[in-house]
Amino acid sequence: MENRAPALWVVVARGLLQRRWDARLVVLLTVFLVPHQALGALPYPSELRPQVEFWKKIFAHYSRNQVVIHDAWRLERIYSVLDFSGEAQDLETDLLPAYVEIRVNQEKERIRSLLLRLHQNNGQAAAWNGEEQRIVALFREDRDPDKFLRAADPKQIRAQRGLREKFIDGLRISGRYLPTMEAIFRAEGLPVELTRLPLVESCFNVRAYSKAGAAGIWQFMPSTARLFLRVDDTIDERRDPIESTKAAAKFLKRNYEKLGTWPLAVTAYNHGPAGVQRAVKAVGSRDIVAIIRRYQGPGFGFASRNFYAELLAALEVDREAERYFGRLERLRPLQTELVHLPESAPFAALATMAGLTTTELAELNPALMPRVVQGQVPVPAGFRLNLPVAKRRLFEERYAAWRARKTQEKLVAGRPIKERLAEKRFGGEGAQSAVRAKRKHRVRRGQTLTMIARLYGLSVSDLERENRLRRGTRLRPGQVLVIPEG
Repeated sequence: MENRAPALWVVVARGLLQRRWDARLVVLLTVFLVPHQALGALPYPSELRPQVEFWKKIFAHYSRNQVVIHDAWRLERIYSVLDFSGEAQDLETDLLPAYVEIRVNQEKERIRSLLLRLHQNNGQAAAWNGEEQRIVALFREDRDPDKFLRAADPKQIRAQRGLREKFIDGLRISGRYLPTMEAIFRAEGLPVELTRLPLVESCFNVRAYSKAGAAGIWQFMPSTARLFLRVDDTIDERRDPIESTKAAAKFLKRNYEKLGTWPLAVTAYNHGPAGVQRAVKAVGSRDIVAIIRRYQGPGFGFASRNFYAELLAALEVDREAERYFGRLERLRPLQTELVHLPESAPFAALATMAGLTTTELAELNPALMPRVVQGQVPVPAGFRLNLPVAKRRLFEERYAAWRARKTQEKLVAGRPIKERLAEKRFGGEGAQSAVRAKRKHRVRRGQTLTMIARLYGLSVSDLERENRLRRGTRLRPGQVLVIPEG
């Protein structure tokens, strides 16, 4: 594969990325140490310029309350633009979609009638009809005598809602993830421009779900996601921006290795590698422009034809965001770390251990499904919990103490019932003295406060406070510690 990072740096970067808190170090390594030729660039066929310009307008100019009526093949042929800004203010929210749909269908039918009239008049616009003259000008370079009849096909008249506000939100949110995402792609030797695909797929909406079942910022379908990610009723890693980015990098690299060009590999992200391979075979070319213009295979519709052009448009708007949107404040990268959970635990309990609300912890761990967050089932063992860097030490101490208490409870529960009843029956002063005797610990060689605290299900600060020890005190063998009640 061309434009690969040197194997050594790829291995180092991949190793560091196994723990997400190391991503900041990976960013520095890949930016300053990986040669620039490893980053690559995406080809930009000049024939796709009209499509790219159309999508730039959709992303940066037209608002969510505007609907563009255009030709589905020649995107530069924009027939009209409907503006529903007034209706958005006047109509109730639940009534607006139905009203917009009716008006859009009416407008598409009006444009179709106009095109048929031009066909019947051999392309001669009425002198007094300015709209007809404007549309005739859109077809000026088309010499086909049936051009208006072809354009009047209902399948060729399409409506596209503007995405300006959604795209702005996507750019803001992207600042939270892009540094780590770019490091992941550099570590795989891939063009970092590919990290902008979520602007096309979801505008970086972590909670995005499509009607077809795609999820997360990369909009993975379940069948594809399961090749790289865990997807079940407790954990859906498609919803995790970083884990899904690792999967996207692997999937795009696999596409490239199968298809040989980035335009085809990107198109395969939308249409599937097998589908693009069929297109290459049918057309007899790996040229994306030839495939877009000539391939008529099943499922290769408007979205697949335009997917690569949309990425190119998103890249241009992203690079010149200030020109299109003015000053744009992007979110800062999250300062988080992953903590491995060797034992399952209730989500609410984990939030308490971390000193966070359940809402805050859920935002940091979007891969956890609602039934886990709502407490119906525990967070499964082996999950890597994402936490703020500042909360990690406190969490680990509390989680260790919680595990120790759970272990002690299991031991007590496993003792013979007669022994437990006897202890309860004769639990007077003698029993209490026995308990007190057990609450002292003689330090053995090599033991630390942290080890002893975990042994008794306590925090280090509890031990320090009970024994009046200064922070960082070194223990000596034979030293006796008083163990407070947990």
